[in-house]
Amino acid sequence: DKMAAGVARARFIDIGANLTDPMFQGVYRGKSKHAADLASVLQRAWAQGMDKMVITGTSLSDSVSAIAMASSNDQLYCTVGCHPTRCDEFDSDTGYLNQLRELIVANPSQVIAVGETGLDYARLEFCQRETQLKYFKQQIELALELDKPMFLHLRDAHSDFIDMMKALEKRPKGVVHSYDGPLDAAMQLIDLGFYIGLNGCSLRTAENLAVVAELPIERLMLETDCPWCDIRNTHAGAEHLKTTFSTVKKPDRYEDGKMVKGRNEPANIVQVAEVLMVEIEPCCCHDGCRRL
Repeated sequence: DKMAAGVARARFIDIGANLTDPMFQGVYRGKSKHAADLASVLQRAWAQGMDKMVITGTSLSDSVSAIAMASSNDQLYCTVGCHPTRCDEFDSDTGYLNQLRELIVANPSQVIAVGETGLDYARLEFCQRETQLKYFKQQIELALELDKPMFLHLRDAHSDFIDMMKALEKRPKGVVHSYDGPLDAAMQLIDLGFYIGLNGCSLRTAENLAVVAELPIERLMLETDCPWCDIRNTHAGAEHLKTTFSTVKKPDRYEDGKMVKGRNEPANIVQVAEVLMVEIEPCCCHDGCRRL
């Protein structure tokens, strides 16, 4: 049908791909299961219409790896920052923030945003609220200083996140990625100037789909958050999928040219688009996919 054809013609940018994750080197939970296959993963993405990808930096060391990877291919870019659950790393290295700054300044062609940073109150066992708030604020100031947009994480902390942004004399630009929260918070974020990033985790439940259906398409960005956040058969959005891939059930049964079940890939961005084509009414028009 016309919608499926539109998705097939689309050119995509995955704004959040964790390509430095060990799974793309064949390592799962610390154990090697198969040979590194990142080259095959990238090739599948290009074949699905991927135009560019942004590799997520989640810590200082991870950001170094993301820059190295982005430097290898002019279709790859990256972010530099520290995930809220890893912000204790700032306390163990007094030069941490300055090292993030130096990475961004030294790699202008690769680094397009500060992040992943934000607030995550669902996993306070990894980093306490006060620590997250302190170093989120420092990374906001870094983004403003360097005139970079932000790649933002928000989980179970909507009130503090929005209050912090409202209190700023000058707000950064950016996207709140992997959004799965309520509609009122999403609209407040949009009113503050932010984009909303959607992936499989944004499309799990009927409530998620109801939220997504109300969001303005011009404020949405697509992502996979791979190797996480795939669209699974039990998810509400799965009924809208038209594209499937040949998959092995377990990593130790790996076959070249096939995906591994449970390890999301950038190529699956086409599935995110297929769900949104159905759920967001403006996409029913002929140019819906191009606007996505």
